[in-house]
Amino acid sequence: MPDTLTATGAGGTTASATAALEAELRELLGDRGVSVELAARERASLDGSRLSPVISEQLPLGLADLVAYPADAEQVAAVVAAAVRHGVPVTPRGKGTGNYGQAIPMAGGLVLDLTRARAVVEVGVGWITAEAGATMVALEQAAAKTGQQILMYPSTAQSTIGGFLAGGSGGTGSIKHGSNSSGFVTALDVVHAVPDARLVHVEGDDAQPYVHNYGTAGVIARATVALEPLQDWRGFFASFDRFEQALSLIRPFAALEPTPRLVSADLPTLADALPDDPGIPAGRVSLRAILDVATVEEATRMVEEAGGRVEDVREGPQTAMKISMMSYNHPIEWLQKAYPDTYFHVEVSGDALVDRIDEVHGVYEGGMLHIESQHGRPIGMLAGVYRSAAEVYAGFAKLRALGVGYHNPHQWYVDFEPERTRALAATTDPEGLLNPGKLVDPATVGGPDPGVKGGHGAPAAVGVDTGAKVS
Repeated sequence: MPDTLTATGAGGTTASATAALEAELRELLGDRGVSVELAARERASLDGSRLSPVISEQLPLGLADLVAYPADAEQVAAVVAAAVRHGVPVTPRGKGTGNYGQAIPMAGGLVLDLTRARAVVEVGVGWITAEAGATMVALEQAAAKTGQQILMYPSTAQSTIGGFLAGGSGGTGSIKHGSNSSGFVTALDVVHAVPDARLVHVEGDDAQPYVHNYGTAGVIARATVALEPLQDWRGFFASFDRFEQALSLIRPFAALEPTPRLVSADLPTLADALPDDPGIPAGRVSLRAILDVATVEEATRMVEEAGGRVEDVREGPQTAMKISMMSYNHPIEWLQKAYPDTYFHVEVSGDALVDRIDEVHGVYEGGMLHIESQHGRPIGMLAGVYRSAAEVYAGFAKLRALGVGYHNPHQWYVDFEPERTRALAATTDPEGLLNPGKLVDPATVGGPDPGVKGGHGAPAAVGVDTGAKVS
């Protein structure tokens, strides 16, 4: 039986190192700021990756040895410094709403739960600063009080700004503004994995390498993001007899001025799986949008000319949030609730989603596309009946042949600028303690499918990022 000096924790961290770190963190954060209880460790070791049957078949993928709950950005830095001194891996976490395993502590160690560091620090003209655990809803509400709005927020609007920046890339507002790596972030306070870790302030171009890398090159502790003047939004609900009618409006709706914040459409099977709503009549194709009030009349004309009907137009921020929660990955989640253990999805993009829809549906058994208007081209979530990981990957070549870009949502590797992230992490995380297992060299990941190892598509195989990740 190993003694306490050599016994290891859930992911290989020595028990003595974990115990020493726990003691130091209790001094720093108090007893409520640290937990080694199994239930807390298990909660902190899962995210939304059950959306992927490929990943689900391999859970659990890691278990935290302890969880820390810093209450502000300065405490985030102090916790990371302590973990590094004890040689304990650190996996940062927001609300855990990401769907790809980004927040699973594959090496065990410390999960850094940032949800208590949630202050909205300051709102200025064209910008807002908040700590990493502040929710996107809180930022939107704070901005609205000053006559402004955030440029974008993920479909899971209750997710945190730190999680959205580290694990997400787009959402409500992306039709106009693209991804969160394109001018959304103006400054960050980040924490590097060094023994004397502190808040490091980076601005402009220097802040961008910390976006969308799952905290593998630095933990985002505080963020400043861009704002724009507040608009008067309307929730817009329409329905159609045929999917092609709704598809014909995906690109024209994106071209409305002022630009819509969101446009989503679903086949009846997907729409019927969504929460009951009089704006989404059963058995009909559904189109939902967040439109500037000035475009509602034109949008109504377009729907009627396409053979559809407008079901409802609603005011209020709650309507916009509700429509957001029925976009991007959420229809797939509702579909899986309605039909357990049946469906998977692949994130897809390109004009072929409109122009070659029957062929796109034919890529997978039971194929159904949830489609979104998006910056420059439509994107979507292509659902299919799940048989095996091999059949999921076999569809990638068919998608390429149709001119469909895709992102593989069944893997957890950093696949946005991985070379840049590795170069940065060599300096900011010299011991490899930040979110181990997520930052790999694509050249070292091979397997039966190009870029596949252990059933997970590596960065080289994922095609075009749809900008749909959330956290």
